Amino acid sequence: MQTDLRGRDLITEQEWTREEIDTLLDVAWDLKRKRALGESHAYLRDKVMAMLFFFTSTRTRASFEAGMAQLGGHAQFIDSETTQISHGDTAKEIGEILGRYCDGIAIRQCDWNFGNQYIREVAQASRVPVLNMQCDVYHPFQILADMMTIQEKLGRDLRGRTINVSYAYASSYQKPLSVPQSLILLMTRYGMNVRLAHPPEFALMPDIVQQAKDNTKASGGSFEMMDEFDAGFKDADVIYAKSWGCWMATEDKAESAVIGKKYTNWITDERRMALAKESAIYMHCLPADRNIEVTDGVIDGPQSVVYDEAENRLHVQKAAMALTMR
Repeated sequence: MQTDLRGRDLITEQEWTREEIDTLLDVAWDLKRKRALGESHAYLRDKVMAMLFFFTSTRTRASFEAGMAQLGGHAQFIDSETTQISHGDTAKEIGEILGRYCDGIAIRQCDWNFGNQYIREVAQASRVPVLNMQCDVYHPFQILADMMTIQEKLGRDLRGRTINVSYAYASSYQKPLSVPQSLILLMTRYGMNVRLAHPPEFALMPDIVQQAKDNTKASGGSFEMMDEFDAGFKDADVIYAKSWGCWMATEDKAESAVIGKKYTNWITDERRMALAKESAIYMHCLPADRNIEVTDGVIDGPQSVVYDEAENRLHVQKAAMALTMR
């Protein structure tokens, strides 16, 4: 166990060691037990977390606010559009000033080719830890919650288990690459056999794919890419199929929508789930485009763990705050 994580930024789990990630997960399980038993765990009494949102949120905002309150502290909700951030506050100024007012800064900024850069500029100027609530490249807390959930369902030793990280069609909007990218980065570090399935236009960032491949050399897992939707399901232990935008092909939202309509048959349904192992679990970070990305029968069915997955956001985020902000 790593006992000195005070002051650490968490912008991507790829920048934390395996031991540090395991420590965070251990603390998350302890906090989950304490909450279940009604035991007080006010480790951050009188601490304040600034939560800066450039994008809308349901689970992220609710879980960070609830988590900070349960740890005995306070979370400030800061909307970029209703503050002077929209009128010129720079990333350096935000880091310098909020870092003096607060004990931690959490940011969601998903603008393509900007979000991750902005978060890092705030972190560089801040004297307190900066936590990435999602950017254009990474979504670390979602993926830490995913790992916690998979280990709860399949066991701590995931070597040899197969996860299908797949594109799925959605009509709502051109979603960031951050979830599939963080998924392939973390799961390859735990010895899993990772399949990445997507149409040609929906590639991920090449350097992220290369890092995932490199991760397998240390973990003993595997990384495979495919462009057939059904193939990714065959004998998989975990199905994680969701939409993302074709950002590597085009930044034009209208063009992306036209491209996406070529793949409306990329939907997780009961027939596809039957191709996976009988014990396979279905995961999604939510919100899902129901009966477009996934059928009601799958997401509400016995193999779905999406609500356990959503709950675990609370516990991993509390663990990160407790470890870095104490």
